[in-house]
Amino acid sequence: MNEQVAWLVGRQRFGMNPGLERVEALLSRLEEPQRSFRVVLVGGTNGKGSTAATLAAMLEASGERVGLFTSPHLTRFGERFRVNGVERPSPEVEAALAVVRPHAEALEATFFEVVTALACLLFARAGVGTAVMEVGLGGRWDATNALSPALSVITNVALDHTEVLGDTVEAIAREKAGILRAGRPAVTGVDPGLLPLLTPTGADLWALGREAKLTSTSRGWQGWRVQLQAPQGAWTFQTPLLGEHGARNAALAALAAARLGVPVDAIERGAAGTVWPGRLERLTWGEREVLLDGAHNPDGARALRRALATLGVGRVPVVFGATADKDVAGVAGEIAAFASEVVLTRAVLSPRAAPPVTLTRWFPRVPVRVAETPAEALASLPPGLSVVCGSLYLIGEVRPLLLGEAPERMERWQ
Repeated sequence: MNEQVAWLVGRQRFGMNPGLERVEALLSRLEEPQRSFRVVLVGGTNGKGSTAATLAAMLEASGERVGLFTSPHLTRFGERFRVNGVERPSPEVEAALAVVRPHAEALEATFFEVVTALACLLFARAGVGTAVMEVGLGGRWDATNALSPALSVITNVALDHTEVLGDTVEAIAREKAGILRAGRPAVTGVDPGLLPLLTPTGADLWALGREAKLTSTSRGWQGWRVQLQAPQGAWTFQTPLLGEHGARNAALAALAAARLGVPVDAIERGAAGTVWPGRLERLTWGEREVLLDGAHNPDGARALRRALATLGVGRVPVVFGATADKDVAGVAGEIAAFASEVVLTRAVLSPRAAPPVTLTRWFPRVPVRVAETPAEALASLPPGLSVVCGSLYLIGEVRPLLLGEAPERMERWQ
């Protein structure tokens, strides 16, 4: 591992420190790279990544040079920084990080503050016209909120990170609303009952189900056919994203794209060409088919259960692992509805991962086995379809095993 990246990885252990002062000061020392491109912030509890990836693909299809910042990465650190769908080369990332590091050390910036500033510097150097930035945790105090968005997206609101954001959806919605800006366009897919919590921001907010009407039809394993009616007009397009929530995320991205002036044909082409690994992604591995999904909270697990039902999938073997701070009981309740058996394991590279034996109590009515490593868990699966779900860190370790790729040996905290 490069010295600069090793230094940054080490900062994960220091956790978070609320406030935007450090990242603002860091960007100032870097001569405000974020001012060289248009910014879109994409926040929410679930679906941020697929919405951001779809929107970036639509913008790219329109002829723009687009930066896409997402977190966490699955298997390679460079996945967090993409320009027109391509990861920035490691030497480029390392060189930019060498510029950021002394300023970050002087300011005692956190891991995610450094990564956010690094993304801005990389995108400025790459000459992007628009950067689609996935919000990390919450919204109001997330490092990405130091940027000035031309448009903001809030996908949905559900219970997650309650120890930081609050233990009600209303409290979490107020935190997410922090990425909205008065008088600027925004789109959202939150439940109608939460919309009043977003309106005090003064943003020019359009909501699915209110200003925009969505109709979607499943195409099985090929994805969804989406019809969207909005104030600017109507669109029909295909998305390869699976699950009804995938169709909804694609529709939200299309609504955002339309508000940014992306033409209809680019919306259609971008939606059809979206790639978002590790989220309802089906991979073939010998005689097995493995469906990967980062369902790490109850809302995500519920969406996975519904997606499997739509696809006509009955009970299947499930490999599951979680970080110790998650609502495992809520996730397990959803998994038990479709699991023929559960193989509990952990992401080896994540100190946050819960020991698999401690998870057994949450599956009292499903046959349970324990595997100490993801490789052992995969080897125990029978031929046919299985599901691997839970922590994205686990998905990030399983995916290269299925693809025959060398994993990145990086400790994973954030």
